Amino acid sequence: MPTKHRPRRGSLAFSPRKRAKSEIPRYGAWPPSKKVKLLGFAGYKAGMTHVIIKDDREYSPTKDEEIFVPTTVIEAPNMKIAGIRAYKDTTYGLKPIGEVWTVNLDKELKRRVRVAKNQEKSDEESFRRLEGVKESISKVRAIAYTRPKLVSGVPKKIPEIMEIEIGGEEIGEILEYSKSLLGREIKVSEVLEEGEFVDVSAITTGKGFQGPVKRWGIMTQNEKQGRGGKRRHIGNLGPWFPSRTRWTVPQAGQLGYQQRTEFNKEIISIGEDGAEIIPDGGFVHYGVVKNPYLLVKGTVPGPKKRLIRMRGAMRMQSAQKISNIHTPEVVSGVHKVEYISVKSQQGR
Repeated sequence: MPTKHRPRRGSLAFSPRKRAKSEIPRYGAWPPSKKVKLLGFAGYKAGMTHVIIKDDREYSPTKDEEIFVPTTVIEAPNMKIAGIRAYKDTTYGLKPIGEVWTVNLDKELKRRVRVAKNQEKSDEESFRRLEGVKESISKVRAIAYTRPKLVSGVPKKIPEIMEIEIGGEEIGEILEYSKSLLGREIKVSEVLEEGEFVDVSAITTGKGFQGPVKRWGIMTQNEKQGRGGKRRHIGNLGPWFPSRTRWTVPQAGQLGYQQRTEFNKEIISIGEDGAEIIPDGGFVHYGVVKNPYLLVKGTVPGPKKRLIRMRGAMRMQSAQKISNIHTPEVVSGVHKVEYISVKSQQGR
């Protein structure tokens, strides 16, 4: 007899599969970086297109040939830094020990957070207090917010606010760099580079209440098992004992609108002029791209207009395998884009 092997349908890693509390993805970890810089950025998903690039991977079967690559367009207008927050490492995790906010804030931010009307202390005094406890600081993060009012395809003005870690090894250098960031606009080209691998996170497209076949991928019952008139359900909810339904049993419920992170997405191109990649008639259900943009290889989670967060790749060894380049110093080279499709996506 062959070895019986029937793994359960669906992953329990994401349970409970309920709706996300916020459309802003959260990161619990950031990649290590020796260079002092911001480790992440955010943008809005505009749609997909395809490009023709020259395959420069060293050991690829199509080396030096032109290949077809599907890409996702992410519009990334400049973000602004509202504040700096310092953390210390304790036995109970990271705890904030101080923060500095700028008075140079957009008026739309008042719709998201409560902004102090009168700031008693200047930025210099607040930073002086942080430098006084420099020995206790282990992490420094920037409090950044997006500017959706600049994006014509996203019908809202309220910005999303998030924390972005600042990389580096010396706390003194990190604090000095964070002082230059406060109240300033940050371009995507200052944070990410062409050819770099990133992890993208977003809240997926909501599907509402779905049955166990679509939600978990269970098998439908055959003609004999389903002779009672029902085929798209599980055979039973479990044994007599324990006399309760276990949480591992696949049942109907919410599908989608949950945070997912996809690792090692390669940045094909970063551009300033959105007119270069807008298809005829604009992106369906989005419109035109008027701000800096990124072309990311493959797909990213979420529907159009969804906020997409990006950080440097956490799994660098996996990124090297994907890029097929066995040089430790280089993860991927910059691709030469031969052609970007601007064909109409209207369907007729």
